[in-house]
Amino acid sequence: MDRRTRWIVGGALAVAVVSGGAGVAIANGVGDADKPLTGSALERASAAALEYTGGGTVIDAEAGDDGATYGVEVRLPDSRVVEMALDERFNVLGQEADDDGSNASEQNDAEGD
Repeated sequence: MDRRTRWIVGGALAVAVVSGGAGVAIANGVGDADKPLTGSALERASAAALEYTGGGTVIDAEAGDDGATYGVEVRLPDSRVVEMALDERFNVLGQEADDDGSNASEQNDAEGD
């Protein structure tokens, strides 16, 4: 193998290693600042979200979710899932339909699929 071929093969190998490492980091959520809520923060965020939606079940609550101080996912009585954004005082900033697929996957889990 001549010197030029070695450089090409070495460069391709380096790109493959770096790309593979980035894929693993993304799959493992490296850089994801979301942290599960616990204790009184969980209680306050859940209460605020449920009061705003008029009921349902809290299925996930995180600190630092999508730019909000807190994020709470609520399964509504009609089985839809909404994401609530809350500020540092637990005021609801907004609500949107769940867009990360947890609605379908959790519904399948509940049905035993």
